[in-house]
Amino acid sequence: MRFGSGSGFVRRCGGSGWVGEGSAAMDASDVRQASRAVWEAMARGWEERHTYFEVAARPVTETMLDHGRPQPGQTVLDLAAGTGVVGLAAASHIGPDGRAIVSDFVPEMVEVARRNAQMLGMDNVDCRVLDAEDLALDDDVVDVVLCRWGYMLMPDAEAALAESRRVLRSGGRLACAVFAGPNENPWAALPMQVLVERGHVSPPQPGTPGTLALGDHGQLDALLTGAGFGAVDIEEVAFSWPFGDGDDYWRFLTEASGAVAITIEGLAEDERQRVREDLLARLGPYETTEGIELPAVAVVAAAG
Repeated sequence: MRFGSGSGFVRRCGGSGWVGEGSAAMDASDVRQASRAVWEAMARGWEERHTYFEVAARPVTETMLDHGRPQPGQTVLDLAAGTGVVGLAAASHIGPDGRAIVSDFVPEMVEVARRNAQMLGMDNVDCRVLDAEDLALDDDVVDVVLCRWGYMLMPDAEAALAESRRVLRSGGRLACAVFAGPNENPWAALPMQVLVERGHVSPPQPGTPGTLALGDHGQLDALLTGAGFGAVDIEEVAFSWPFGDGDDYWRFLTEASGAVAITIEGLAEDERQRVREDLLARLGPYETTEGIELPAVAVVAAAG
């Protein structure tokens, strides 16, 4: 599960200045290296918010499992799993005779997922470091592939989906989630808008990885069928990210939001404060009696 590394967001790479993550200025290997560094830095913040992510985005997890249909005794592979929310939920469906491989390409995230599995006493969970674009698995070894908010951030989503298809057994299912467009996801779009307007990042470029990069249904369908999957079912799932107040949202952005957090951290203190004030001033439409509630829409796609 991943988000927050929006296309167009930036990080400082090797003293060469600001480089757009996923932009033409960075090749795929650079993007992977930058992404790995970002998510290593985010592991602690994600561990602290594991329950928050689990509860807030439960409608997405449940929809993915409905479409993926994990059954007792099966093997499930969770890709870009982060702290393991989806894979651990799937583990409860497959029973003690099944196996859930909860994986991420960042060892720090895998360790968090392992601790979560141990805390739940789940003996049917195998936490591994795996690169979704080049899986160290044999052909035809899993029954269900799950990936929540991962493919959209990968430099080569086509390769990752082809690998997912390769490791699936005949009759297996894939269920993945990405985010819809910026209008449906102001929690992600607003920080991008502020950072672009203030000249700290480049506008998102079509065809580059990012939080909102795969929200188009037709594009997602084409990627899946191009990777060898059959008929694709697509469903939009609305939910929300609740925050106690604007300060709570700002802490989320600076501690857990991937490249957004890295970008904000790289600003001078006075400019960081101006970005904060600019962003929080735009949260008025999302204020509730209990704090801030930012809408989100995920696109769940499933195929066999």
